[in-house]
Amino acid sequence: MSLEREKETLQKMFKIYCKAKHGSQNGKLCSECKELLNYALKRLELCPFKEEKPSCKKCTIHCYQPEKRKKIKEVMRFSGPRLLLYDPFNWLIHKVKERTK
Repeated sequence: MSLEREKETLQKMFKIYCKAKHGSQNGKLCSECKELLNYALKRLELCPFKEEKPSCKKCTIHCYQPEKRKKIKEVMRFSGPRLLLYDPFNWLIHKVKERTK
């Protein structure tokens, strides 16, 4: 999965999470989610694996601060299964990548 697709998937997951948990509308994120998403996107840009990056769950280097990692895991756990409904293609790619790397 390319870094651009990773970023798109991450953004979709945050939109799903924020809408359900914080009542955001029209794809806009609350300030807390926006800040956390920006942090995650920046970490993704700095990932030493770049295009060979494994899924976060299987990564050997945890580049998030512990408290932010905990929150991002919460977003991913909530949004991951729901991504199947919103974007089945990205969900499938994400699952294949999880199993192959």
